[in-house]
Amino acid sequence: MTEHIGIIGGGIVGIAIARALCNKGIDVTVLEKEHRVASHQTGHNSGVVHAGLYYTPGSLKAKLCALGRDMTKEYCAEKQLPYREVGKLVVAISEAELPRLDDIESRARQNNVPGMRRLNAAELLEIEPHATGLAAVHSPRTAIVDFAAITEAMAQDVRMSGGAILLGQEVTGISQRRGKVDIRTTTAEHTFDRLIVCAGLQSDLVARMVGANPSPKILPFRGEYWELPAARQDLIRGMIYPVPDPRFPFLGVHFTRGVYDKVHIGPNAVPALAREGYGWGKISVKDTFDSLLWPGALPLARKHWRMGVNEISASLVKPLFFQAARKFVPELTMADLSAKTAAGVRAQAWAKDGSLLDDFAIDQVGPVTLLRNAPSPAATSAMSIADYVIEHHLLAPRAA
Repeated sequence: MTEHIGIIGGGIVGIAIARALCNKGIDVTVLEKEHRVASHQTGHNSGVVHAGLYYTPGSLKAKLCALGRDMTKEYCAEKQLPYREVGKLVVAISEAELPRLDDIESRARQNNVPGMRRLNAAELLEIEPHATGLAAVHSPRTAIVDFAAITEAMAQDVRMSGGAILLGQEVTGISQRRGKVDIRTTTAEHTFDRLIVCAGLQSDLVARMVGANPSPKILPFRGEYWELPAARQDLIRGMIYPVPDPRFPFLGVHFTRGVYDKVHIGPNAVPALAREGYGWGKISVKDTFDSLLWPGALPLARKHWRMGVNEISASLVKPLFFQAARKFVPELTMADLSAKTAAGVRAQAWAKDGSLLDDFAIDQVGPVTLLRNAPSPAATSAMSIADYVIEHHLLAPRAA
């Protein structure tokens, strides 16, 4: 008899896994607590299809990003969804950043990033005439899409193949009996042969219901964006990124031309005061204290307090955000930061020692597969993550 597999989470990764299973003729039901798919991280990001510039060669991120990039392009062509290769510049603006740019170039070559080349100051101006910098790495195949639209299209594939996507189904309890997994939601009960958890910002809470190790915990980081006014959007042709500082887990403020031609500046990265805290006004005392009491809180604060102060300051004081952005585009004016768009919240996995997990992380507890850490480039990699989970967890023998 065919197994019935349940998936918790209707973001792009959960829906991609459901679609891949349906393509294999497997009975699938997705449980999503919101009333539409792609409600959280999938629907609140900048839409970048990453080419693989930054990731440690040989890591799961690097491998699945390369595969997922090509699968996403093919799927968008099949479904006639927008896929625009606007290109990305990673720009060094000081001599101190040049060795780190060398490292990015080396990683990109090892990861076989298509079309990547090193540019000098004059050459980068040919790509982005309003930018400034000493040197850059150019990734011409880095693309922009609408990940929410892709998720909706894959959800339709699931339904057309006989799979079920049940919305408004917040999971309240999970138990195992005789190799089965029982799920209680706010409105129903379900029984599955296997369960896959792709719960994003709630993934550690669902992991506790399963009886998994409480580490890693999810630390939500909010990223805020400013949007350039229409009359100034010609300042940016594609994407302009800073050289990432390896001491910090985030990229820093950057410029992105979206798939519908709006140009965004951001995001920054500030600790959110609620798991789904898309603004300073959304506060959860429980979520905040839960983070403060985590054993990794003090080590994290000691290591990254300076970055935290800078990011929070730039969030609250507009001129600080402006100064960080203007380093890359000198023609930018304060008036150009006139509209703050909806922020996103990143589900960052956080270990007990205070370290922030970088690579994708997947756990197995009996018949339950848990995606514990799926940060960027998870949206790019969603279809390849789906294949990986099926091959290495569902087709592999069950863990004891």
